[in-house]
Amino acid sequence: MTQPPESTETLGPLAEDLASAALALARRFNSGATLWCWAPHDAEHAQHVAVEFVHPVIMGKRALPAVALPATEQHALGTLRSLVRAGDVILVVGADAGDEQVTAVLRRSPSWGAMTMWIGPGNRPGAGDADHVLWLGGDATLAPHDGRFVLVYHLLWELTHVCFEHPGLLQERVDLAGPTCTTCSDEGRLAEVVDVTISTAKVRTPTGVEEIDTTLVGGVSPGDLVLVHAGAALTIVDG
Repeated sequence: MTQPPESTETLGPLAEDLASAALALARRFNSGATLWCWAPHDAEHAQHVAVEFVHPVIMGKRALPAVALPATEQHALGTLRSLVRAGDVILVVGADAGDEQVTAVLRRSPSWGAMTMWIGPGNRPGAGDADHVLWLGGDATLAPHDGRFVLVYHLLWELTHVCFEHPGLLQERVDLAGPTCTTCSDEGRLAEVVDVTISTAKVRTPTGVEEIDTTLVGGVSPGDLVLVHAGAALTIVDG
């Protein structure tokens, strides 16, 4: 039986995670996405990722839209909230699994219609914390400095371009409406509150801003996450 390439053996379970993430990223780019790169504690990695995707260093490769949050960024949640559009991708590099700043962004990304990827070391995040988790073993404190981050996002870049060589793989139907109710065929969606009145709120969902009834949940505030069904907030979604 043919042995897998040495690089695949070296990467271990990360190899499958990388392949899945690269295909998903290629599909999003093919649909017009922008990649938003954010490294909360090591901003140079966000800049490096963005340069890799924007600058086609290999002849014939596509220049892809990628933006790094600036090194001085202190309010990433507000910045990403204002810039990210439905269909975009948020890539986080670094940060521990329990980082509150990262968690706040990743929890809200479904209401923005954004796909999320997280490259990091140490304790692996919980299931569902990001759509694609590319996690590294070894000493977490050294990961930003010993080349492991760089290796992962270089491979992500290369594999994304490999996917572009197979156009049949790039068609993806992105369902922004969410799952439907078996009883009334209406949807259940995560939404972020934008503005409030006494009994209604304007909320952001992947399909745009809409007004919903908040009678069932009582008072809500801008920035709250709510579960919307049939034009009404059913519950406030906490951590």
